[in-house]
Amino acid sequence: MTDQDAYQWALDNAERLLGQPLVLPLAEGEPSVGNDFRRLATVQTFGAAWPREGLDLRSRCLVSVAIAAALGTHEPLRGQLRIALTSGVTREEIVELFIHLAAYAGAARAFDSYQVVAAVFAERP
Repeated sequence: MTDQDAYQWALDNAERLLGQPLVLPLAEGEPSVGNDFRRLATVQTFGAAWPREGLDLRSRCLVSVAIAAALGTHEPLRGQLRIALTSGVTREEIVELFIHLAAYAGAARAFDSYQVVAAVFAERP
């Protein structure tokens, strides 16, 4: 498989998981080498990590949401929530995850990240 084939396969997998195409345009003023970062990160994430067989999809979704929330990375959390909901994780399970997260990562971090949850829930009535 060529590098371009691997990238396209990763993009296709990302679209399947997200339920929409993964679009990562360069920001204004960003050098073109930023596309290399996006390509490498996409191949690593959606081409290598997500397709592994060691965890089922539901477990992988819940772990990914918990990691993004605990780190306080709002944009990645938004994407992980979309993947989880597209993959059949329920809203109730996500709320339970945040109740558990508050105990282990702290209430302030959980509450801050939960604002992203509320926004993603609002996207999907």
